[in-house]
Amino acid sequence: MNDSILTDGELAEPLPLVLAGARGHGRWHLRNISRLAERGVVRLAGICELAPLEPAEFDLPGLDPARVEQSADLGELLAGTGARVAVVCTPIQTHEELGLLAARHGVHLLLEKPPTPSMAAFEQLAAGVAKAGTACQIGFQSLGSHAVEAIRGLVADGAIGAVRGFGAAGAWVRDEAYWRRAPWGGHRTLDGRDVVDGVLTNALAHATATALRIEGSDRVEDIAGVDLELYRVNDIAADDTSAARIRTTAGGLIVTTVTLCAERPGEPYVVVHGERGRITFWYKADEVRIERDGHEPETVRHGRTDLLENLVAHLRDGEPLLVPLERTGAFTRLVEAVRTAPEPVELPADAWRGEPGENGPRRLIPGIDELTARGAAELAGYAELGAPWAGKGWGSA
Repeated sequence: MNDSILTDGELAEPLPLVLAGARGHGRWHLRNISRLAERGVVRLAGICELAPLEPAEFDLPGLDPARVEQSADLGELLAGTGARVAVVCTPIQTHEELGLLAARHGVHLLLEKPPTPSMAAFEQLAAGVAKAGTACQIGFQSLGSHAVEAIRGLVADGAIGAVRGFGAAGAWVRDEAYWRRAPWGGHRTLDGRDVVDGVLTNALAHATATALRIEGSDRVEDIAGVDLELYRVNDIAADDTSAARIRTTAGGLIVTTVTLCAERPGEPYVVVHGERGRITFWYKADEVRIERDGHEPETVRHGRTDLLENLVAHLRDGEPLLVPLERTGAFTRLVEAVRTAPEPVELPADAWRGEPGENGPRRLIPGIDELTARGAAELAGYAELGAPWAGKGWGSA
């Protein structure tokens, strides 16, 4: 099967699509499908959920609940609806299984990030997709930002001189209820299956993935080594405050500092450090700030290409995929490092405090906002920055 060619009939009609996982974050995908359905790009043919959605739950423009099949069996839906595309927004530990199922049915895939919870699962999924000849796009939405290539162009043109390294930072606020959003929330494993749901690998995964893409080291073979600091203050198994240092085979350095225990929520970003300036990219806002020696700072807002829209354009017109599975291999090396690392260090009670949050109590780490920003600025982990609760420093994986 050639994944970039559709039949003449398919080119003339909206592509039939199945959404697996329509609640939680899946609501975002449902609204996006509605937007594209209104434009005649796709047609929602099926929804896969353990409990069927009520018509009111997807009474959105462009969608006709009466014409949408529902089933808890994705294979049944794919076969019965004739879907050509599946959007999979299900628990991390199901990604490999459902991705391979879609491939066996010859169905193209938009798979939510992270692609898989282990390198072994990533390799199995990649082999299955390649054998089927289907397209597989991974839902790192920030990589659809036009700012990514704009920054790469600035760096290539020497706008900030030789690159010294990349920092990535994110300081978010999450209530304790966040970790109970789903049975797999905050787990490293569940019922014997890898999950790896932590701040580095899921909640603020875009920070590292975006830095890897801008650096140009996003494939499996591009990673020379990963060092980690994993911490937690919440009553979970996974990490909620962490640092990663990634060394690439091209000689690059990426340092990520992220937390879900911030004092105040902030916009996550990637900063490119050069010998003659720096470029900061707030990737959720598609905003870039260029600071160069001898120039006034300049801020530019960029557009963004939706990843589902790009997948359809790939199938219809041969447009290159923006986030093909193979270009998330380097990020999956980080996931594997976290998966195989020792358990996150539980911080002592005097390192954090509780306070009311929007949906109940939350735990925050005093001073973590400044430390996280310094990590990206100084390309250093929390221990190097002198955090009183940090361990001895980087571990290796």
